[in-house]
Amino acid sequence: MKKKISFLQILRTIAFYLVLAASVLIWGIVCLTVFLFIPYRWLMKGFIQPWCRFVINSASVIAGIKYKITGLENLPNTPCVIVSKHQSTWETIFFTAQIYPLSNVLKRELQFIPFFGWMLALSRQVAINRGTPKEAFKQLLDKGSKLLKAGHYILIFPEGTRTQPGQNGRFTRGGITLAATAGVGAVPVAHNAGEFWPKYGWAKYPGTIEVVIGQPIKSISTDPEQIIQANKQAENWIIETMQKITATDFLEVAKKAPKNPKEQD
Repeated sequence: MKKKISFLQILRTIAFYLVLAASVLIWGIVCLTVFLFIPYRWLMKGFIQPWCRFVINSASVIAGIKYKITGLENLPNTPCVIVSKHQSTWETIFFTAQIYPLSNVLKRELQFIPFFGWMLALSRQVAINRGTPKEAFKQLLDKGSKLLKAGHYILIFPEGTRTQPGQNGRFTRGGITLAATAGVGAVPVAHNAGEFWPKYGWAKYPGTIEVVIGQPIKSISTDPEQIIQANKQAENWIIETMQKITATDFLEVAKKAPKNPKEQD
């Protein structure tokens, strides 16, 4: 579903992109200059996390994209796997701005993007090769487990790619398997960022993104059947919560859209 955008919002969107591009260039150069001389935690807390906050605040002030968090108390004080809905670029920046230390599970090609990708490469992400699923799964468990033991939270998008508001992709078990393997909890998260920062197109729309953090799924057994059940629990919670926070217009459009065969079980 395409929203209408006013001329004023077009100008606000262009202004936001100009600020975003300038910030990526400036912060990227600074990070590349200082990362050899300062500890990792200083790089994250002093440069990368402030940049993420700057982007989220700029989106709010310039483009009118605000946010509201519900259930923040459900996020543990100890490392866990965050299993989140994925609709836009906004949430990848938002989680890094909110949580320290956080590592994202992402495709390794993103690290090759000038400045932005280079900053990702400096911030200890779980970069996987999605072209080889078996190798990617092994990389996820190996790298993810090491980072969890080192005190990092791990953010994973089980649908693998961004989905349109009102739609759901195939919910993979990698995040829950990682949590079970590492002996930590998994926290499901739902949000409707795609309504305001869409997957397709350049436009940004004003409004308030709702971020809902669910209760942790704890003591996940490594038994395959238990992993399937825990994964289904996280998936069902996210789908039910998305039904509550997604605008009715998007839900109606999604019902009429043909289902992608790749997303069918």
